[in-house]
Amino acid sequence: MPVDPVCKTEINESSARATTGQTMHGANEVDPNAGTRSFYNGEWYYFCSLECRTKFLTAPNTYTETSL
Repeated sequence: MPVDPVCKTEINESSARATTGQTMHGANEVDPNAGTRSFYNGEWYYFCSLECRTKFLTAPNTYTETSL
């Protein structure tokens, strides 16, 4: 199971990827309350909330192994 790099919460990957609908332009949407994800530096990162994802996107090197 993936772990949120910001708060270290375990994420249910299938819930975070589950499509809930489509935008008016045909893009697939997911339920942000079930988790979310972002692609960074060739890898998918999963988050428990939009808040954690926003923190990560603001300073990704703070939360990735490349910063160690």
